Amino acid sequence: MSTLYFTEDHEWVAVEDGIATVGITDYAQKQLGDIVFVEVPEAGRALAKGDEAAVVESVKAASEVYAPVGGTVTEGNGALADAPAAVNTDPLGDGWFFRLTLADPSELDDLMDQDAYNAHVAGLE
Repeated sequence: MSTLYFTEDHEWVAVEDGIATVGITDYAQKQLGDIVFVEVPEAGRALAKGDEAAVVESVKAASEVYAPVGGTVTEGNGALADAPAAVNTDPLGDGWFFRLTLADPSELDDLMDQDAYNAHVAGLE
């Protein structure tokens, strides 16, 4: 069972056995609209917390996806190159962007849990 964390920038992080899977939240994809292009990082890329890690483009806007935690990318979701709409239909599942090994698990302490994130989003509406 993985633990889910969220950032103020609407990224989610699911952590299981020291590997973090990162994507954007349902709120973020709804704000962007129909996703038409996703660029994910390549395996082996080192990311520090806050680094630009991926790019997502919709019919409305382009946006960066930042690394919510530092680590080394183990894989990018290559399926998104051919099927970026997976981010629209399943942002917390098949629409994940990349996985990385956690460099410093204590960085997760700065992230929100589901309840805190829901309160954050409610304050934006």
